[in-house]
Amino acid sequence: MNKKDLLLSLLSGLLVCLSFPKADLGFLIWIALVPLLYAIRDKDLPVAFRTGFVAGLVYNIGLVYWIVFVIVQYGHLPLYAGVSVMLLLVMYLSLYPALFCVGVVYFKRRGMRTVLMAPLLWTALEYVKAYLFSGFPWEDLAYSQHGYLSLIQIADITGPYGITFLIVFLNCVFYDCMCGLLTSPTGKRKLPLTESIVGVGLILLVFGYGVYRVDSLKGEEEGLDPVNILLVQGNIDQSVKWSPEFQTETMDIYRSLSADASGRDVSLIVWPETAAPFYFQDYDDRARDLINTAREAGAWLLFGSPSYDREGQNIFFHNSAYLLSPDGIISGRYDKVHLVPFGEYIPLRRLLFFIDKLVVGAGDFKPGDEIMPLPMGDNQIGILICYEGIFPEIAREYRQKGAGLLVNITNDAWYGNTSAPYQHLTIAIFRAIENRTYMIRAANTGISAIVNTAGEVVSRTGLFERGTLRGTVKFTRHSTLYSRYGNIFACFCTGFLLIGFLVSLRRKGR
Repeated sequence: MNKKDLLLSLLSGLLVCLSFPKADLGFLIWIALVPLLYAIRDKDLPVAFRTGFVAGLVYNIGLVYWIVFVIVQYGHLPLYAGVSVMLLLVMYLSLYPALFCVGVVYFKRRGMRTVLMAPLLWTALEYVKAYLFSGFPWEDLAYSQHGYLSLIQIADITGPYGITFLIVFLNCVFYDCMCGLLTSPTGKRKLPLTESIVGVGLILLVFGYGVYRVDSLKGEEEGLDPVNILLVQGNIDQSVKWSPEFQTETMDIYRSLSADASGRDVSLIVWPETAAPFYFQDYDDRARDLINTAREAGAWLLFGSPSYDREGQNIFFHNSAYLLSPDGIISGRYDKVHLVPFGEYIPLRRLLFFIDKLVVGAGDFKPGDEIMPLPMGDNQIGILICYEGIFPEIAREYRQKGAGLLVNITNDAWYGNTSAPYQHLTIAIFRAIENRTYMIRAANTGISAIVNTAGEVVSRTGLFERGTLRGTVKFTRHSTLYSRYGNIFACFCTGFLLIGFLVSLRRKGR
């Protein structure tokens, strides 16, 4: 890789990084891959791999640097250990753009158009990344567009993968246009007219659909009863959150803030993940105070608390959420299904016996048995605990099982004042659009928010603020193509990519 191509790969990585929060310059993503495509235009496969890997290193470091803060601050490990762990993850994630570049060069050598194969390739790789090694769909390209509501409404058909496909396709169109202007072998400038027309047509089609859907949602929600909610943001410092000496003060903070619901016709109060840092099921004085909070407010109370199950001599711990009725009766308990590796459990513990998990207060958490919404009178709530909000299929399964409202309870105190809490919120926006449900987030230190069915953040809190957020939501009933059929678009992309690969093998044989 020469200096020019190195600079181009670095530029692509920087543009991708700047497209996401905190910089949040989402428009840059539409040209972010152009320098990378130009850098690999006439390279062999090993050079293409290295070029993509370098670009991946740049933007992945910029997007997940906060892992260092988490490990050093709460894992109590030295800085070099935090940096090492972050770099291991970054190197793994950078394999995807590296493989993308290899695929682009491979298919081009087989006479297959980049503008056709590159979008399929990137989309398929993102789809694989969402599942491989427990999955990490954190920095998918689509999430950079959270602020452009008219462009992301197709998520109710394709999920985030349709937007990713469109982004890569337009990058390829811009790349071909640039090549036509700069590198025409005849010396005449030649623009790729057909693909330019297709690109403009796709953008207009997606934008038109978005405008139509945003407007039509207003009519679909007519006749639905509004539900007043109160989100409570306790802003409990992570360093004392699990301290037994601080638990009484923690509960006093949440109970005091929840008193804001009294006399305000609030139907649902939501506390964050593990807001009650004790075993509620033990039914001690702290649990009774919590039950009285629901009774005094005359509202449903949803809160996070660790729980445990006994099986013979064994005790299994869960990261759980409870829903109390206005009478203080337990409506249901949900145990988190998709746990955070190294945060809530240690994978391959027999081999990695020297590593401690980051969450204190219990042994390894055990995943829940199933995804099941909790009943709230005649309605049902789908609860996504922290990390679960980044996985589209969990929210979709809730919708399939009748959830009319999605609630994300989380503790983003881990991340400090980094870009992670902002990134986490932008991902939640897509869960609302995909399923056409309201999404409400109660976060310990922020950002708590109310997101409507169009993905608009109606109201939100700031980071590291103590307070409440009041608003109105509706339990929706309509299912979307995405909630019914899931990631069928990503499956089609993967299937067409495999067909393209088989065709390329046949061409090679000739």
